[in-house]
Amino acid sequence: MFDIEKEIKKLPNKPGVYIMHDKNDKIIYVGKAINLKRRVTSYFRKTNKTQRIQNMVALIDHFEYIVVENEAEALILECNLIKKNMPKFNVLLKDDKTYPYIKVNVKADYPGIYLTRRIINDGSKYFGPYANSGSAKEMVDFIKNKFKIRQCKSFKYKDRPCLNYHIKKCMAPCMGYISKEDYRKIINEIIDLLEGKTDKMIKELKAEMNKASENMDYETAANIRDKIIAIDNVTKRQKVSNMGENDIDVIGIARNDFEVCIEMFFVRRSKMIAREHYFFKGLQDEDSAEIMSDFIKQYYIGKTELPNKIMIKEEIEDKELLELLLTQSAEHKVEIKTPQRGEKLKLVEMAENNAYITLNNKEKDKHNVLTELKEELNLNDYPRKIECYDISNISGNFIVAGMCVMENGVIKKNLARRFKIKTVMYDQDDPKCMKEVISRRLKHSINKEDEGFGRLPDLILVDGGITQIRAAKQATNELNLDIPIFGMVKNDKHQTRALMNENRQELKISDTLFNTITMFQDAVHDTAIGYHRKLRDESMIKSKLDEIPGIGTAKKALLLKKFESVDKISKKSVEELTEVKGINKELAELILKYLNN
Repeated sequence: MFDIEKEIKKLPNKPGVYIMHDKNDKIIYVGKAINLKRRVTSYFRKTNKTQRIQNMVALIDHFEYIVVENEAEALILECNLIKKNMPKFNVLLKDDKTYPYIKVNVKADYPGIYLTRRIINDGSKYFGPYANSGSAKEMVDFIKNKFKIRQCKSFKYKDRPCLNYHIKKCMAPCMGYISKEDYRKIINEIIDLLEGKTDKMIKELKAEMNKASENMDYETAANIRDKIIAIDNVTKRQKVSNMGENDIDVIGIARNDFEVCIEMFFVRRSKMIAREHYFFKGLQDEDSAEIMSDFIKQYYIGKTELPNKIMIKEEIEDKELLELLLTQSAEHKVEIKTPQRGEKLKLVEMAENNAYITLNNKEKDKHNVLTELKEELNLNDYPRKIECYDISNISGNFIVAGMCVMENGVIKKNLARRFKIKTVMYDQDDPKCMKEVISRRLKHSINKEDEGFGRLPDLILVDGGITQIRAAKQATNELNLDIPIFGMVKNDKHQTRALMNENRQELKISDTLFNTITMFQDAVHDTAIGYHRKLRDESMIKSKLDEIPGIGTAKKALLLKKFESVDKISKKSVEELTEVKGINKELAELILKYLNN
């Protein structure tokens, strides 16, 4: 039995990380401390704690701790443990969306240019982030065509140049047709381009375009024009007035009664190139400086591509320590600034104002969706929990269902569920499958509301028309439940057309609600079809490859690793199959015979 009071007395007066567990041994909170004894003790004394911390303390069953040498080690360990365990009472950066970067692997003898969303400490140069992935791709394609650099990912010397050399899209460094020194000069020009030094290049391109036009070579002139547009689309960004720094991130914070919004502006070479926002629930009464500190730790620690400055409104705890760690990671000075006046303060306030706008718009959109659903579907209450269902099968095989959930106007991916159909084995009877799935799901909430599926839905949407609606209605009637049910009807192109009630009336809805319903329908369709494909592929692997004499686990794994799927294996030649280790000509012929009969 863990005695909290006794264990508190054993805590050392040293820096470290403490880990709080609930009665199920689940980690619910991770924190760092300069003095473990003082910090952990404070949680169990009568002090002014926020509601979030009060709720957390009420669930603590036991705790553990790790002693480290200094505060810096504690900070890094805390951050790593939070990212690994995602404790429910920590400020969690769950939806870390990434923008594309352009990568130049400058360490290679003959560097290549690639698009990536993952930055690793491999010595390469990364340029970005770019708000428009399409324009970034255009830029990479333009660079490869304009500068004729290598296009292959796995560079290796060959006995003859590839097709790109013959169509004048590559200078064949794999054949040694260009020296490393000359190739490096070209890479340096590309780096200048990616750093925004485009004025000279555009001027030269315009001269080439005008010359081609004067010579009535209009096709060449049009191609050059397209190249200029490609550069312009990537490099043309919103100018930030009077900003002297090259690379800065600006962070603003806003809150309402339900959640907190953090808005980020990315400024590179004095130009606004992108923005992003993140939402956090359950932090309404938390101190803004503490939220900002936790956010910065989770967002930046572990990254190597960092700005020169991070600008925020509040002075935060651990500022000097964070600056030191980020500077070491980036290998250049990184400062966390709280500007007091001038253009820099205005930029921070602009981020903060946009955070408020983003937060308010989100609440308006969610409220409008729920309000319109209530009014147009003639519901008694707001449908705060909506469940959507779809059936997936091919000719009665591998019949499955998908369920997605929308709470307060937001689709909750973590609440999606998948079902194997149990009562309909071979017939393609989607309505019967729908009735089975909804009956099974609703019984979960009737019997165990506090587990698994949670409370009953306020509204059920089914993918289909009147037959699906009636099947779902039978399920609710048999369980004596009065839950409104509507169908999501599609057109001939399998696109959402309307909502339908049990009287076959198609209801008129706004574009905003239409888009929301379409996203919901797409989400449940993806859930169902994804599960169907998984079962089908697993069955194909088991029923086909495992039946072939001479094909064991190792050879099957090698075949699938090289060719990805059973279907692709069946379309290969004997010669291609014999490239796999352990597959001789006779076995290759046998494989194709089994898979194609």
